[in-house]
Amino acid sequence: MEDELRVRKIRNGTVIDHIRAGNALTVLKILGISGGEGNTISIAINVPSGKAGRKDIVKIEDRELEPQEVDIIALIAPNATINIIRDFKVVEKNRVKLPTTVKGYPRCINPNCVTAAIPKEPVEPHFILRSKEPLRIRCHYCHTVMDKDDIIKNL
Repeated sequence: MEDELRVRKIRNGTVIDHIRAGNALTVLKILGISGGEGNTISIAINVPSGKAGRKDIVKIEDRELEPQEVDIIALIAPNATINIIRDFKVVEKNRVKLPTTVKGYPRCINPNCVTAAIPKEPVEPHFILRSKEPLRIRCHYCHTVMDKDDIIKNL
């Protein structure tokens, strides 16, 4: 049973592997994938993993990720690997790296932050990594600290 192929190979696209179990749907949210984009998406949740016990996998056909997308995935899935597939072959395999700064996302949870003020100031969110485990980032402008749940809610 362990050797059976549960999800078919893709011709071209991206495979995000070694996502923490139960976080595949969050990864789709990060990527703005709702299902109506036209790409074939395969999701495997809670599959057996030798190292982690359980993991999730996301396969996205005909799409390669932008560096900014990889950075935010690293916040949610710090052990993930990003595999670029072309003509059914892995042409690039990279382990995500937790960035020390994150710009443009998520939204700051402080309603008085300059990035959240109404009318909106022309300032993009900017966060500094405060700790990896547990995950905490700090707003560069108002110094509000956000955890993983805050990040997910404010993508």
